[in-house]
Order: sequence, then structure tokens, then C-alpha cells
Amino acid sequence: MTRRTATLVTSIVVLVVSLGLVTAFPVPFVSFSPGPVKDTLGSTKNKPVVEITGHDTFPTTGQLDLTTVSVTSPDRQLTLPQAMRNWLDPHHDLFPREIIYPPDQSADEVEQQNTAEMTGSQDSAVAAALQAAKVPFHTKVSTVADNSPAQGKLKAGDIVLAVDGQTVTQVPQVGEFVRKHKVGENVVFLIRRGTAEQTVQVKTAATPGDETRPMVGITIGVDSQVKVTVNLGQDIGGPSAGTAFALAIYDKLTPGALLNGKHVAGTGTIDALGQVGAIGGIQQKIAGARNDGATVFLVPAPNCAAALHADVNGIQLVKISTLTDAISALQALADGKGDVPSCSQ
Repeated sequence: MTRRTATLVTSIVVLVVSLGLVTAFPVPFVSFSPGPVKDTLGSTKNKPVVEITGHDTFPTTGQLDLTTVSVTSPDRQLTLPQAMRNWLDPHHDLFPREIIYPPDQSADEVEQQNTAEMTGSQDSAVAAALQAAKVPFHTKVSTVADNSPAQGKLKAGDIVLAVDGQTVTQVPQVGEFVRKHKVGENVVFLIRRGTAEQTVQVKTAATPGDETRPMVGITIGVDSQVKVTVNLGQDIGGPSAGTAFALAIYDKLTPGALLNGKHVAGTGTIDALGQVGAIGGIQQKIAGARNDGATVFLVPAPNCAAALHADVNGIQLVKISTLTDAISALQALADGKGDVPSCSQ
């Protein structure tokens, strides 16, 4: 073998090995792609996705899909070729891995956080839907944090009747009343525990990470004869299905079919007052909904600009800021009357 041939062969070998190493080496990105959808008015494993007891329910028609995004799992890493394929696909996105999976969190911690956010979104959806449907309920203590000011004074299940003498009629009011205090001041709760009413005084402490924000260490939920169960297990995590859950609950609790047979999909976080919040992966969610046959998509107002960059052929983008907005828009679509706010340039 001549020196020239040997040099050429060596160069080829080095190039092949280098390419192999580059293509096998993980890159610090995760992919977003259209995930599965689930009809919140439908059933799963022979059970309603949204199951309601303790109150009259009414027939629904149509399909109301919650939408999801498939994200690279925390225990998997993309290679360069995989990242390039995702980047070239118009229905996929790439995000820096540290944004989605903070380096100080384990895979189990990420999963636990997603599960907690899903549970919280369901609680908020129930509160918002009951208020929209004008179904009475009480505000209760859902959890008491360990080593918090409320530990040993308030208990999970306590009904909160008033705070500082002000009657509580809505879930968010408890936090609002607490935040009117300075750190170290006392908050007076009037509660009902069992059948007895009592007054409990709790001194506020600083919220971790914000020394000026007072807290007592409780979370607040809804106590009602209406019991809502979401039968999805842990298949779906995060808070972005809250709006779809709230609409499904409202539709079942009120006479008349809200969708009037239409195939609607949507997304959006929701709080106990029915405020709809922004989510991630809007373009992937629209693609997933369109692939499933939806003709209407409910878009949180802050996501409208990004939604317009999705392939929206055949699907109507409806802009919503509150649960009331969503209900009004769906009623207008069902009746063929009234304004339907849309995402626009």
C-alpha cells in the first residue's frame, strides 16, 4: 500500500468514526410533538372520563377533547439525527432540555410534579364549573403543609366560613384575605370542624423564595355534595387540561347539550375563578386535535399569536380568557347566533 493510499484509508476511517461519534452523542434538547387526545365527555376502561355523583346530570352530545404534547421522556436523550428530524418536521419543536427538565430535579420528581399539577387543575376545574353552573359549595382546607404555621391548628377537611370576619364565598378569597396581612401577623379563621364552629388564629410566615409574601401553609378546595372523579389515572400530567375538564363538568351539570354534536378540542390552565391561562405546545396540540377530526379549538388568549403559526386548515381557533368566554362561544357556535371571538393577526 502506497503512502497516499494509506493516508486516504486512514482519513476515511477517521471520518467514519467521527461521524459515528457525532451522531451517537446526545444533544441537550427535548422534542415536542402532537400527543394523544382524550374525549372528556367520553369513556375510558368502561368508566366516564368525567364521572359526577351527588347531583342531577344531563345528556351531552359531541366530543370535547383535551389535548396533549408528547415530550421526550426525562430518562431519554435525543441524538443529533433525531434532533434534526424533529427540527425539520413542522409539527415538532425543540426546546433546551434544562427548561423542561431542570437539572436539579430527578425523573421521579418531574413525574410527581406533573401529577400534582394535574390534580390541582382538576380541583380548580371543579370549583370553576360549580360556580358557573350555580351549584352551591363550601370552601375547605384540602391540605396542611408540614412545619407550616397552620400545622396543628387547621386540619384537612375544615370548612372555612370566614377569614378575619369576612365571609368566604369563593375559593380564591382565602388566599386573598391572608395576603392582606404582613408576615408575622395573625389571621383569624372561622371554621366548621365536624358539626362545631370554632375560631382559629394562625400567625403568617414568609413564603419560601419571597420574604415579603405571607402564607399559613394550607391549600384550599371545594366541599360539595357533588363529587367529581376524573378517570384518567396517571396517563396525563400537568395543568393544561383544566379548561376542558371544567367545560365537561359544566356540560354534564346543566340542561342542554353545550356542544350540540360538534367536535371541539381545546387547552388551557384554569383557576378556581374560571380564569384561563397560557400553556406550552399550542401548535402541537392543534395538530393533534386536527388529526383527531376536531373542527373547533379553544385557545387561551395569550397563546393566540403562536396558534396562528400552526396548520389550522379546517379548524376554527376560538379565543378564550375565562370559562364564561368558552361557554358563551360554544353556545354561539351551537345556536349559530352571537359573536365567537377568534385568534387573528
